Amino acid sequence: MDSGSRGKREGVGIDLGLSAEEKETLRQIAQAAIRSRCLKVPMTTETPALTPKLEELRGAFVCLKEKDGQLRGCIGMIEGRAPLHQTIRDMAVQAAFADPRFCPLEPGELDGLQLEISVLTPLERIQDVESIHIGTHGLCLRRGYQSGLLLPQVAVEQGWEREEFLQWTCRKAGLPAQAWKESETEIYVFSADIF
Repeated sequence: MDSGSRGKREGVGIDLGLSAEEKETLRQIAQAAIRSRCLKVPMTTETPALTPKLEELRGAFVCLKEKDGQLRGCIGMIEGRAPLHQTIRDMAVQAAFADPRFCPLEPGELDGLQLEISVLTPLERIQDVESIHIGTHGLCLRRGYQSGLLLPQVAVEQGWEREEFLQWTCRKAGLPAQAWKESETEIYVFSADIF
């Protein structure tokens, strides 16, 4: 697995104050969890040093990409319900083996895998879509039982403007593309430290 974040888009997301060492610890936790599950071996008993920031309750996503940059799995938790290091461990395993869009990861794929972690800020409901900033904000749209979320980096990777970002988030929620214009649709923004 690639320990660096290739193709990191400068200026995407925000800095949540995680040190380089803390980011590397989270990356090691995610890699160890995926490798352990894939190879059916126990995780090492060596626990990295956990700082107070790694114990914070934060939402996070783990995205896996193939050597050519194609998505291989991406799953996350919007709200922080467990310490960050546990969320990263659990979401890494889910992204590798439980993303319904992909087959479970095979051992032969481990070496070419790239890992991207997004540590989220809390959701903030907005009324004015003009306050959405491409590259800074991710979107979450909700209507009734339907919801869809796209991370901040997605709009940048796809070259979307604000309206396209809203339309694709509606589609992700299983809603019509223009549903963001309707009062029953709740629009939330969040940002992420992406590494």
